[in-house]
Amino acid sequence: MTNSTRQPFLEYVKTMIVPMVVAFAFFIENFDSTVVTTALPSMAVSFQSTPVELSVAITAYILAVAIFIPISGWLADRFGARNVFGTAIALFTISSICCGLSLTLTQFTLARIFQGIAGAMMVPVGRLIVLRSVEKKNFVKAMAFVTIPSVLGQILGPPVGGFITTYFSWQWIFFMNIPIGIIGFVLVQFFIKNFKQLDTPPLDWIGFLLTGAAIGSLMYALELVVRPKTEGAVILTFLCIGVIVTVVAIWHARRHPAPMVDLSLLKVPTFNLVMIGGFTFRMSVGAASFLLPLQLQIGFGVSAFTSGLLTLFLATGAFMMKAIGPPILRRWGFRNVLIGNGILYGLSVLSYAFFTPSTPFLLISTLLFCGGLFRSLQFTSINTVCYADIPSVKMSSATSFSSTADRFAIGAGVSMSAILLHLSTGMNVAKPVDFQLVFLAFAVLAFISVQPYLRLKRDAGHELSGHAVSVVAQNKKDQS
Repeated sequence: MTNSTRQPFLEYVKTMIVPMVVAFAFFIENFDSTVVTTALPSMAVSFQSTPVELSVAITAYILAVAIFIPISGWLADRFGARNVFGTAIALFTISSICCGLSLTLTQFTLARIFQGIAGAMMVPVGRLIVLRSVEKKNFVKAMAFVTIPSVLGQILGPPVGGFITTYFSWQWIFFMNIPIGIIGFVLVQFFIKNFKQLDTPPLDWIGFLLTGAAIGSLMYALELVVRPKTEGAVILTFLCIGVIVTVVAIWHARRHPAPMVDLSLLKVPTFNLVMIGGFTFRMSVGAASFLLPLQLQIGFGVSAFTSGLLTLFLATGAFMMKAIGPPILRRWGFRNVLIGNGILYGLSVLSYAFFTPSTPFLLISTLLFCGGLFRSLQFTSINTVCYADIPSVKMSSATSFSSTADRFAIGAGVSMSAILLHLSTGMNVAKPVDFQLVFLAFAVLAFISVQPYLRLKRDAGHELSGHAVSVVAQNKKDQS
């Protein structure tokens, strides 16, 4: 390597070192989530429950993340990003050990809650670290780079989890987080700066409690629907509490000088529209991730290992897209990609509704691979363009707001898919047709998620994607 090429390469490595460290946390978080969905049937047998009822473990994790994410930005500003990020990795590793040692569904759910609290600190704070460490022109590349190890976690999760569950014991899928967590914690101490805000306002405890109570009540009401012998009055009570507390939380946020959830961010058109479209998109993603392993193992009767190998293609497609996503955004721009790719993702979810036990594995794996491509590009686009017009002083609040909405949407998708599957089966064993009906419903939701992007400006996020620059360069080239 010559001196002329060595310097740019070293600069690139220096730019990407922080995203690489942050990516370690994203890896274990995504690995753990995909492993759990693959192992649900085996875990249900161990806990003397059903896979549908075991959705409480997934919902509890997502719920804990959604409740504690709003406080993550304040903690990072107050105590330093490195301190909070490192502590979150340590807590996630310890709670993973507790998951593996759980003997009952209650114990496992509690361990997952602590995992969720750690995840609430890891993802938004990690994203905030990248935002504050990387120049704006390199943000798309950095965010794509950050998500590569997280996608690797999705790729390794299904086959590794399926293999361990089939031939060993599901407990070991959590113990695998231990060495990864240790490595991540050490790297954080060496490479992450301890960013702080000198004038951090006092914590909005009332806003934190109201937000947590609102999210918790709504999510718990959805979860109770799939619980046998739960009275409708109990479900309705939690639902009403959630709605009332949500209204009070919004009233409080509008009047507090430094609210836990900064609703003024919704006055930024790009952020507002992307939040709306991203919410419904993530609901369909959460539902599909929950339903696919169940469809393959319960509906089609394949082993956990085979199910993991098939869903591996979904994550492989997502991994492949990370390399070609930035050029696509540079060529077409965020608005065109979010609309066109969003429709393609909806079609991929629709195709899952037509899977049957006789569908060739080659066709299933091909469609899952394509779905992974579309899903990954949509995630990259949403996670990048939503911050395009956010002032730097609001970035911490924006990452917390966005991450809270993301997790709540995914949790709502899991809960709603469990509810629809529960209603379709009528307390009986799920049949292939039951999964088809639920996939159809969430395919419609995926198509609906595209509508807000029609109102985006054509040059939305052009500074991040480089779309305007590439178009000008192409026009000059054509003229010459």
